[in-house]
Amino acid sequence: MDKQRVDMFIMSNNKYFESHQIPSISYALEKVDESKFMRVQSLSYKDPILLLIISLVAGPLGVDRFVVGDTGLGIAKLLTCGGLGIWTIVDYFLIMGRAREVNYEKVQQIVGY
Repeated sequence: MDKQRVDMFIMSNNKYFESHQIPSISYALEKVDESKFMRVQSLSYKDPILLLIISLVAGPLGVDRFVVGDTGLGIAKLLTCGGLGIWTIVDYFLIMGRAREVNYEKVQQIVGY
């Protein structure tokens, strides 16, 4: 894949990934064929900032965990009212990282590394 196209993808989507994940994503995308690159470009990524806002507004109900795909944790958080508030506060600090981790896993599944 063309390095310039990979760099453009990284520049426009770097907020969706942790900084330490960027080099491995870039390396993997340079090695994939056009069809896989197009699939990675067309993915719908979870926005970490939006997840933080959701966590602030509806965190005790577990909505933030449901959005990132952690259904079991979302149900547990809902049933315990956010772990009596403690779990909710902890998620304020963790949910953005979890969103970026989910995005990275999506890319890994497509490029196959």
